[in-house]
Amino acid sequence: MFINTPKRRLAVVAPVVGALVLGLAACGGGGEGDSDELTVIAANSPWVEGLKELATTYEDETGVNVNIEAYGNEQLNDTLKVKLNAQSSDFDIMAYQVQDVMREFSRNGWLADMTDYVEEDADWNWEDFQPAARDAVQLDGTVYGVPVMTERHIMYYRSDLLDEAGIGVPQTLDELEDAAAELNDPDNGFYGIAMRGARVPVVTQLSSFIYSFGGDFQDEDGNAAIDTPEAVAGYEFYGDLLRNYGPPGSTNMGWVEASAIFAQGNAAFYLDADSQAYTFLDEDNSAVVDTVGFGQFPEGPAGSNFYNIVPQTVGINEFSENKDAAWEFIKWASNEENTKRLLSEATVPVARESAWADESATSGFPAGLVDIVRDLGDGAVGHDRPALEQVAASREIVGGPAITAIEGGDVESAAEQANEEFQGLLDSEN
Repeated sequence: MFINTPKRRLAVVAPVVGALVLGLAACGGGGEGDSDELTVIAANSPWVEGLKELATTYEDETGVNVNIEAYGNEQLNDTLKVKLNAQSSDFDIMAYQVQDVMREFSRNGWLADMTDYVEEDADWNWEDFQPAARDAVQLDGTVYGVPVMTERHIMYYRSDLLDEAGIGVPQTLDELEDAAAELNDPDNGFYGIAMRGARVPVVTQLSSFIYSFGGDFQDEDGNAAIDTPEAVAGYEFYGDLLRNYGPPGSTNMGWVEASAIFAQGNAAFYLDADSQAYTFLDEDNSAVVDTVGFGQFPEGPAGSNFYNIVPQTVGINEFSENKDAAWEFIKWASNEENTKRLLSEATVPVARESAWADESATSGFPAGLVDIVRDLGDGAVGHDRPALEQVAASREIVGGPAITAIEGGDVESAAEQANEEFQGLLDSEN
């Protein structure tokens, strides 16, 4: 899900069954040695919508034609796998989901090494990208793409209710729990907090709780670590919040159901991705337009350690005959000037710190959200799920103890059992 602003309805792009092609040339790009034409294959996203405008400008400035093929996420992954497995050179640039496919694509030798590209031009300034975003697009020190969108875990809250009750904006998880308990009123259909609770959707949102208790899904060596005391404490805290102060049926809720409860005015707090901000600012669908507040993820025993992920990065096809030309376009499209343009005109949640520091570029975003992005601190973590190729299978496993926690069961035992299963999955990849 991406930010959608009533001011500019550019940021939510529905998946399509076929490719949506922006043809700036009479024929497709990517032919051998033909650096006057480039082809981009990408997921539908705010960045791609903005890129269409940039591509026209690039053609005018350089004479290079850029063709953009945009797909829904699943169709994109299928398309890329078919083409890359055949070592196809009929496209040059790919915009892909880092956490879902980068490990598989790099292992297969499908992604070009972009390390020298991003480090060679001081004016382009690789260091300007958020540290967590830079880390997210690297494996073993090799850079496989440029992060062009980011998303982080934040706290939404009802500012009016906190003011009426004399409650300050929670700065810690303990303060969040106390505030949720005080405002919880289930007899009248109002709840202290709403969050995802379904087995697979819960994993990404659970991640920040585990990090903030000092744990992670895997240790430094990549082994399963969801049974550590820190991870178990994160599971238990998350489960306690939803069991004691959340709506009934939480274990069946993803972001759609949980966010709707907050948008309807039936919860005091909602913790999820900042990409949902404009859901609550849409006058046609939200009852909290004038009362929603935005806060940084509260501190746990280990600090405020929340995910700051890259839902889309831009890499180069290893089989492209136009790698240098592809990089020139990527570098131009992601330079400071054009990144600010994407932030201001298409409300793309970009990864450059300089763009977020620019007052004019951020004028279309809620001030509270801008403050959070500007002050990420050292706690931002570049992943929100286990790091392996079999991501979907791992989420099924890792989400199990969360269900146990929400239902009030033996979390420690559930985590131990899930950890063994998760380790087996990791071992199968090795």
